[in-house]
Amino acid sequence: MFKGSMVALVTPFKNGKIDEKALAELVEFHIKNGTTALVPCGTTGESATLNYEEHDKVIELTIEFANGRIPVIAGTGSNSTEEAIMLTKHAKKAGARASLQVSPYYNRPTQKGLYLHFKAIAEAVDIPIILYNIASRTGVNIEPETFVKLAQVKNIIGVKEASGSLEQMSRIRSLVPKDFLLISGDDALTLPVMSIGGVGIISVVANIIPRDVADMCAAFEKGDMKKAGELHYKMLDLIKAMFVETNPIPVKTAMGLMKMIDPQIRLPLCEMLPENREKLIKALKEYKLI
Repeated sequence: MFKGSMVALVTPFKNGKIDEKALAELVEFHIKNGTTALVPCGTTGESATLNYEEHDKVIELTIEFANGRIPVIAGTGSNSTEEAIMLTKHAKKAGARASLQVSPYYNRPTQKGLYLHFKAIAEAVDIPIILYNIASRTGVNIEPETFVKLAQVKNIIGVKEASGSLEQMSRIRSLVPKDFLLISGDDALTLPVMSIGGVGIISVVANIIPRDVADMCAAFEKGDMKKAGELHYKMLDLIKAMFVETNPIPVKTAMGLMKMIDPQIRLPLCEMLPENREKLIKALKEYKLI
């Protein structure tokens, strides 16, 4: 069910509020361009600066606009286990098909603490759960051996792996059951991750080039490595530009330049430095997006 190009959806704002019209248009854009799942309220969706009401609203609206055509994987993680359970219960009630659970940030839990945290959420809410491992944001890596234990929890079905380490991902893939999903959390590594048994990507760059990301994943699945490789290399410079500053600053700036959304972001994130904005504009022009 969860494979291919899944988008880490931005949260569009206008006058400081959620831009519901723009969000509806983004959902249609992704459905028309081959995106296989929508992932609202993750890092790219600025979940850290959404209040509870806004967080719930973005998930509800995304589900409403998708209208069952593609699944919604709701970002409902937290560094508070109780809060994560609360958010996940709401997402299930709203109709989300799965939950994305980032590892707790700032607390720096032990591996045992990580296991108990995710297990508690899974036992409290009967919904498929995809873990999100991104130590660069959270300060703690979920070790491959911990994934072995987590994979035994019935509704923990996979991981968005953003460690950047193909060695770690290979170890995870070799240790967990075959039906445990390995999903790339890094656009530049999508094709390499699929080559070691990954099923796709939860993508930032798919916010602006969903068809190319979807086509690369589909080409790999069909065994067309030539086409998959061509798309992989075509996207690399644009992907690099997406991370010239902290995500989602560049992607929302790009979407503003492309007239897709108002590029508003919330503090403490701020506008790009002029020199980095120029790098982004150069990449967008070379890709013929502006």
